[in-house]
Amino acid sequence: MLKIYLARHGQDQDNANGILNGHRDMPLTELGIEQTKELVKKIKTAGITFAKIYSSPLQRVYESAEIISAALAVDKIEIMPELIERDFGIMTGKSVSLIEKMCAPDIIKTPTVTYFLHPENGESFPQLLDRARLVLDKIEKRHKNGNILLMTSGDIGKMIYAAHYNLDWEDVLSNFHFGNSDLLLLSDKKSSIDPHVFNIRQYNG
Repeated sequence: MLKIYLARHGQDQDNANGILNGHRDMPLTELGIEQTKELVKKIKTAGITFAKIYSSPLQRVYESAEIISAALAVDKIEIMPELIERDFGIMTGKSVSLIEKMCAPDIIKTPTVTYFLHPENGESFPQLLDRARLVLDKIEKRHKNGNILLMTSGDIGKMIYAAHYNLDWEDVLSNFHFGNSDLLLLSDKKSSIDPHVFNIRQYNG
C-alpha cells in the first residue's frame, strides 16, 4: 500500500523575521535545524521509514530533507519542481503585517495565518490546487506501495492535502495549521479535522 507523508520545512530566516517568503530562497535558522531534528526523533520513535524522499528545490526545504535523509539513511533525495511553494507575486518579501493592508478584503483569516488569495503576478489557490494534483499524479504513477515523503512548504502542502481528499481549498486553509516541521499523512481513509502525525514546537506561522 502506498502511504504519502507531507512534511513542512523547518523555520527559515524569513519565517523568523516575519517576511512572506514564497519563492525567496533563504536558509534554515538554527531553530529550523532543531525543529527538523526533533521531527526526525519522532519519526524514529514511531518506527516510520521512507522508501523515497522528494523535495522542493528551495534551500529551506532541501536542507530539511537532507537532515531527514541522513538520519534515516534514505539513499537519495529527488528534487520535484512542482513541490515549490506558492508564488506570492507582489507579496513576496513583504512583511506579514502588511497582508491585511495590501490584500483585504481578499483574504482568509485563521487563528495562526492570514491567507491572501489573489496576489498580483502570483498564484491563486485554485492554480496551486491544480499543481498539487500534478504532484499526486506523478507520485501515484511512480509508486504503487511503500512510504513516500514529500518535503515542501505551507501553502502547497495544504493544497496537496486538499487534492488528495478532494476537499474545498478554502475549508482546508481554515481547518488546521501546517507549521514548521509538522508531518501529515495522506491515508486511504476519510480525511480528519487534524491530519497531523506529529506537531513540532511552533514559533512562527
